[in-house]
Amino acid sequence: MGILGGSQKMGGCGSPSGGWVKGLVRRKQVDSARSGSGGGGHHQLAKELSILHLIAIGVGSTIGAGVYILVGTVAREHSGPALAFSFLIAGIAAALSAFCYAELASRCPSAGSAYHYSYICVGEGVAWLIGWALILEYTIGGSAVARGISPNLALLFGGADSLPVFLARQYIPGLDIVVDPCAAVLVIVVTGLLCVGIKESTLAQGIVTTANVCAMIFVISAGTYLGFKTGWPGYKLPTGYFPFGVDGMLAGSATVFFAYIGFDSVASTAEEVKNPQRDLPVGIAAALSICCALYMMVSVVVVGLVPYFAMDPDTPISSAFASHGMHWAAYIITAGAVTALCSTLMGSILPQPRILMAMARDGLLPAFFSDINKRTQVPIKSTIVTGIGSATLAFFMDVSELAGMVSVGTLLAFTMVAISVLILRYVPPDVVPLPSSLQESIDAYSDAQESSGIISQVSGGSSKDSTQPLLGKKDASIDYPIIVEKVQDILTEKNRRKIAGWTIMFTCIGAFLLTYAASSLGLPSFLRFSVCGVGGTFLLSGLIVLTCIDQDERRHKFGHAGGFICPFVPLLPITCILINLYLLINLGAATWARVSVWLIVGVLVYVFYGRTHSSLVDAVYVPADHAEEIYRSSGDSLA
Repeated sequence: MGILGGSQKMGGCGSPSGGWVKGLVRRKQVDSARSGSGGGGHHQLAKELSILHLIAIGVGSTIGAGVYILVGTVAREHSGPALAFSFLIAGIAAALSAFCYAELASRCPSAGSAYHYSYICVGEGVAWLIGWALILEYTIGGSAVARGISPNLALLFGGADSLPVFLARQYIPGLDIVVDPCAAVLVIVVTGLLCVGIKESTLAQGIVTTANVCAMIFVISAGTYLGFKTGWPGYKLPTGYFPFGVDGMLAGSATVFFAYIGFDSVASTAEEVKNPQRDLPVGIAAALSICCALYMMVSVVVVGLVPYFAMDPDTPISSAFASHGMHWAAYIITAGAVTALCSTLMGSILPQPRILMAMARDGLLPAFFSDINKRTQVPIKSTIVTGIGSATLAFFMDVSELAGMVSVGTLLAFTMVAISVLILRYVPPDVVPLPSSLQESIDAYSDAQESSGIISQVSGGSSKDSTQPLLGKKDASIDYPIIVEKVQDILTEKNRRKIAGWTIMFTCIGAFLLTYAASSLGLPSFLRFSVCGVGGTFLLSGLIVLTCIDQDERRHKFGHAGGFICPFVPLLPITCILINLYLLINLGAATWARVSVWLIVGVLVYVFYGRTHSSLVDAVYVPADHAEEIYRSSGDSLA
């Protein structure tokens, strides 16, 4: 038997329980679109996006109308005049996730964003839950944004009853609901625009985003003029710059952190970027920097015009200008809010068809969702389904109470992306799945290697299941071959991977225990501090161990080389995990109860469809070092 003789088909024989576990941790290769997992026979997405397009998507998806309200609420209740520092700290926290996204997006530039990265680095089960949660996020997020546009449009045109009857909200007594035709129409219009083409829809989003940014620049410029004219009364207070203390400022940072959600939409378009290794990191960084700068400057101006305790929590910016006699500024500010909502609506609907397409490519959803239109080169079927779902919700339901569910999907994705960076650096996949159609090429290559005299090690046992567990614990049926020169080198590398895998797991457990205990003020003091101590010990020990051991050399060959490299690993990803887990735990029991129902539905869909239709069911796993040679020998060279 040769070097590849031990590669077996996944999902074959073995105990049922073992097959279930192996199915949950099976991982796909980086270029899933070329691996025969649903990409064959379909047209590819158009590579049309440049850095400017990515910045338009990032800024447009991030800066919503919330900033026009958020500054008043957070300043009054948490930060006071230190609101700009709250936005700065929240921006730095968001940048940690952005660094992780930038590395993975440039290494793995395929559609699917966090779902795609989780499938490559963690496994199919976790990737499915992330993808399912993102579907919920984008559906509810788009509907909530659409419902917020009609009242702002009405204000822009003169009042609550200024919209035409066929667009105005109507109460239906029999059903006890308020329908919003305007919201549904807007979703349908945006869906149609997204079906035209990625370049055209991004251009439209860029125009709308520019109008929103211009409104914010007006607030900054006119507010600065008023501030110098009036002597900045909001900063001349006896309570000082931190009326609620540093704790209040940090609490404000946790609140405004959600104003930065949206830059991850850039990663979802990775497959449509002309030069993803260069453009994706720059686009993500530039979009986040622009948003942070605008947020901070608006905050500095608004809290300086009016004392924080006198700010209107509903219309803080308009009322601040009105207090200085500029009542007409409300029209510009309202126009900015409308354009912000329209741009955010486009940013909410854009990623979901690509998530559905990626999941369908991998066989976890019906192939219907993976179809790409030949002319427009966008997943039109997935886009239409997304638009119909969002339009229906926007028309019939007031989804404001469900808005917290949007944050769950985002924060879960942020957390998993950070974990994926740790896995990529310390225990990257050393076996990759190949289509079963290449079995003959694999056998031929194996025989050729054996005949050439290369030393090999072959797996034993009768099981055909060959998934490599993340934590380094191998099933008796799989001992994937490693070409070696010294036995000691084998033992050292195997031990390093095992230690790194277990350390990553205990670090995540420690972060969860620490954040849970820190957030659970109702726990008895002794129990709370004990859990904090255990969690802190796991977290600190994991950080020390990962800092001391070497990162895997295979990371240099993983995915597409030459892209962005996340700095300060493992400190940065671990900090990112800690922040996101803290925010997740503090979303509230009601939000988690609603999300749990959706996730349970997702588990059932996976059990009865995705698990058995996965493109990896019949995949053949081979050492990553030999995959390229096998593809080349089969006449299908790696991209």
